[in-house]
Amino acid sequence: MGDILAPTIRLETGPIERFASAGRYVSYCRAVGSQRLSNSVVKGQGNTKNGNRYLAWAWVEAANYAIRYSPSIRRFYQRKQARTHRVVALKAVGHKLARAGYYVMRDRVPFQVELAFG
Repeated sequence: MGDILAPTIRLETGPIERFASAGRYVSYCRAVGSQRLSNSVVKGQGNTKNGNRYLAWAWVEAANYAIRYSPSIRRFYQRKQARTHRVVALKAVGHKLARAGYYVMRDRVPFQVELAFG
């Protein structure tokens, strides 16, 4: 991941135990949408500024790096980009990387690209 992104993510995250699930961590990283739906009816705009903006930046930068150097992540990105906007596809890669990062930090295991993007 690099000499800047890895320490930034680790320090901005703090103790990973404070997040009960990967979904809570990803939400804190601003890697999820803010839609509030009930029975397919939009209930409000949501708060897109909740969470840590530095983690949001770091995971998107990690996604850019991963798309450039990992063929399986690039395939996932290209499939998403064919159906949506480029930025939405990039954010989807960042979301998957943030989820994988949660489990890597929690379980202290190395990242396996085939588990996240297999």
